[in-house]
Amino acid sequence: MPGHAGPLARQGLGEDMMLMPRATRMTREGRDTLWLLLALAMSLTPHLGRLPLWCSIGTVLALLWRARLAWRDTPLPPRWLLFIGLAASVGLTLSSHQSLFGREAGITLVTVLAALKTLELRARRDAFVVTCLGFFLAFTQFLYSQSIVMALLMLATTWALLSSLVLAQRPLGRPSLGSALKVAGQSLLWGLPLMLALYVFFPRLSPLWSLPSDAGNKTGLSDRLKLGHVSELALDDTIAMRVRFDGTAPRPNQLYFRGPVLTWFDGQTWTARTLPFHQQSRGNDGPAVQAQGRALSYQITLEPTRLRSLPLLDGTLDAAPTPPATQPDMRRWGLDWYAARPVGERIQVNAQAWLGARDTTVEGLTPLRSPYLQLPQGFNPRTLAWARSLRARPKLAQADARTVAATVLQHIRTEKFVYTLNPEDDAPGADGRLEPHLIDRFWLDRRMGFCEHFATAFVVVMRSMDIPARVVTGFQGGELNVFDGLYVVRNSDAHAWAEFWQEGQGWIRIDPTAAVAPERIERSTGERLTSGGLAGVLGEGQSQWWRTMRAYVDAGNHRWNTWVLQYAREQQLNLLQNWGVDARNWADLLRICAIIFVVISLLGLTWLWWQRPRVVHSPWEQTMWRLHRSLISLGISAPSACPAPAPALAWAEHLRMVPDTRLPADLRHFLLQQLAILDALRYAPPSSDGTLPLRKAKDRVKHIRLRIGAHRRSRPHPSSVR
Repeated sequence: MPGHAGPLARQGLGEDMMLMPRATRMTREGRDTLWLLLALAMSLTPHLGRLPLWCSIGTVLALLWRARLAWRDTPLPPRWLLFIGLAASVGLTLSSHQSLFGREAGITLVTVLAALKTLELRARRDAFVVTCLGFFLAFTQFLYSQSIVMALLMLATTWALLSSLVLAQRPLGRPSLGSALKVAGQSLLWGLPLMLALYVFFPRLSPLWSLPSDAGNKTGLSDRLKLGHVSELALDDTIAMRVRFDGTAPRPNQLYFRGPVLTWFDGQTWTARTLPFHQQSRGNDGPAVQAQGRALSYQITLEPTRLRSLPLLDGTLDAAPTPPATQPDMRRWGLDWYAARPVGERIQVNAQAWLGARDTTVEGLTPLRSPYLQLPQGFNPRTLAWARSLRARPKLAQADARTVAATVLQHIRTEKFVYTLNPEDDAPGADGRLEPHLIDRFWLDRRMGFCEHFATAFVVVMRSMDIPARVVTGFQGGELNVFDGLYVVRNSDAHAWAEFWQEGQGWIRIDPTAAVAPERIERSTGERLTSGGLAGVLGEGQSQWWRTMRAYVDAGNHRWNTWVLQYAREQQLNLLQNWGVDARNWADLLRICAIIFVVISLLGLTWLWWQRPRVVHSPWEQTMWRLHRSLISLGISAPSACPAPAPALAWAEHLRMVPDTRLPADLRHFLLQQLAILDALRYAPPSSDGTLPLRKAKDRVKHIRLRIGAHRRSRPHPSSVR
């Protein structure tokens, strides 16, 4: 049928198969097309949630349409309709991304073009194009996620696409899907040794081997805090970091991972104030920090944050990335740690913390100009008035910062404040203008909020009483994975607390959330925050087996991240040195790769030579080959009418036509007599004494070869004839 024959039907599919009733059996063409569509769907499905809505819907509809055509064996749509779809796709891509280039626009366009290409899947060439597009889309998945689950999914996708190629290369008959999968799986296994060798030894040359700066997951930390942001993170269960402690781990209420410090407040948003990187210090040579309490060594694996601020354990004074050759430079200011560039990839840090460390940095605390006293004019007047009236009390008029902070915390405990993940809306006012009474409504009216509400309101109140204070964001708590001993800190552990300045002691951490919801700070391993409603019911319904399964998955992902994704040049060189190979730089690694490639190539060629088709001769054919080579040595050409080795009778007819000048009469008579005997022995039965005809034939051939040898020796050498 014109216009709908598929890639395999046009390559020799029998007419009887083409005309077989659809109700009894699907055609070979339809089956192979559906399998190719399934493989393509596996390669692009993870992209659908990231693509524009029109692209996701259009791609799904196109694939379903093509699957229906293959199932019903009906004609493909006309080409003019595909041209309209192509033009619309290009226009919508340009409208959605303002460009046809770049990662997002490119993947969008390739996805929709792959779906459209399936609607003109007529010949085997079209199947090859669709398969190549599937391979490309599978590769692009790793621009977003390099998890072990994604790797296994794309491995299965590659297997399915390879099996589709195998089917396309077998146009005749009806090979089963199982046989195609078997051949594709064998191909993957044959390529596995070379893949592992290149992975282990191929040098990591930046930026060739580095992941894109926007690849991978991203933690929810930010250097800006808008009321309502942290409460949204509390429902995000993705992993932000993993921590391994050397020795006894801290108590849950000591697990504060210090992130961006926020100082500037515009009435609704808090913003971090950071120093230029060159002004920050390395290790213990920074601003005065009192190392108090016990020292604690730990290793932390941080997920990408896109920030320069590093959320290390509060009190960390020593930290170094590992391996240092592939990780960003790190510096400290007070107790805050910063990287030389925004962290766009997973990093590991070996660190040492003193849980009682006190930051006594006086930078920015000059009288009347302290940024830690800044408050926007005209915002939250009721809270400011309340704070001034509190400060005017006789007991607090001359009290130090500790006493004032304790009084504010007591107010939070006694005034029935409520900790909730569902505070009232903190949206801007009408026309997008800043709401001037956000803190007023929380502190004096509703008294319901999340940690960010308590921390920011506490800082506003302290600043109103001329006490320097600031907001600190980061993570608090963690969940111990009993299978690998790591503490898993998730985005749901995002937290905000406060610090105030106490003369003679420095910055003191205070967590107003602990005053109203101590269970948030002291919660035991495995307890998670819920927001009530359906999410809360689902969270509370998590059974022990589900937690166990998640712990296994987390432990596996960490091993995958450590051993596979973070395998860098330092690990390569150390591995080779452990094996006794002197490799010191990338050039040595390239030489090793070249040697491995040559060795594998030679082994492959040797295997192909060993597996070459061999002609197996019967014992009679081997005997006739000896005769053939002996007769050729006389300078006589072989019979042209018969393939070598020619039968004895054919040789006899050929020798009769050889001129006497080339073959003496006595030798000719001898050869004709012996060839006649050989021809009779070819089909003769065994003799009465049990001797087989083959044995007699071998003796005759031996006798012929001796006579020919004697004749050759008796002839004069051509150089002696003048």
